[in-house]
Amino acid sequence: MGTKRKRSKPGLPKWAIIAACFVAWSDPALAYRPFDGTDAAVAAPGELEIEFQPAGPLRESGTTTLIAPATVVNYGLSEGWEAVFEGAGQTPLSPAGPTSLTAAGAFLKHVLQPGSLQDKSGPSIATEFGVLLPDSMGSSGVGASLAGIVSQRWDWGTVHLNAATALTRTHHADIFLGGIVEGPSKWSVRPVAEFFYEKEFGQSETISALIGLIWRVQDNLSFDVGLRHALRNGHPVNEIRAGLTFGFPLRLFGERAP
Repeated sequence: MGTKRKRSKPGLPKWAIIAACFVAWSDPALAYRPFDGTDAAVAAPGELEIEFQPAGPLRESGTTTLIAPATVVNYGLSEGWEAVFEGAGQTPLSPAGPTSLTAAGAFLKHVLQPGSLQDKSGPSIATEFGVLLPDSMGSSGVGASLAGIVSQRWDWGTVHLNAATALTRTHHADIFLGGIVEGPSKWSVRPVAEFFYEKEFGQSETISALIGLIWRVQDNLSFDVGLRHALRNGHPVNEIRAGLTFGFPLRLFGERAP
């Protein structure tokens, strides 16, 4: 979601290399990069899904920042439940500055009502809630967020609606309202778009739009690219996002795959 924004923990690039070796044996994984919002679906029990962006530039108010890497790790805990861990490395390029870990968080996501994303009729409804962790630099603290997600898939495409409220890391109230529109899920390359409005009371107001493509190479491997333009307090923000999503079985506590 916009307040916890996607997403790195030290060592995650190693996870990406290890996981790539398992892709051929993976079960399906849905791609919900390159968005700020998400969908009303979770990883299958015992499945690990990784959303990974190696690097991407962000330019705002005459400064350029490298977001590298940005990572989200999703693990299916049980039917309808998943754990989500995320964070991003952020390095100022102009002017230059040290790299910091930002936008880290730990969340639980639960499907309240199975629907079209679970091959049933009607909308899929989910919630995601958790803790916003402090940035590695600066004086930010711990925050919290709660989100609701409604998704509906038709033959012509899929729509995901997101609404979230949060207490930010600087202890300000925040609201996020967003929508994602995707092309037909049967297409191997489908166009996508996202629009959102976010207000951190007393701090900032953001209106954002993104257009992009998702290329599904196989059920467990997708690549994405997106171009984002936003206005934050009236100042332009431009960002290029490109990454991949992959998944594989990971049985914990001595569990055996069926």
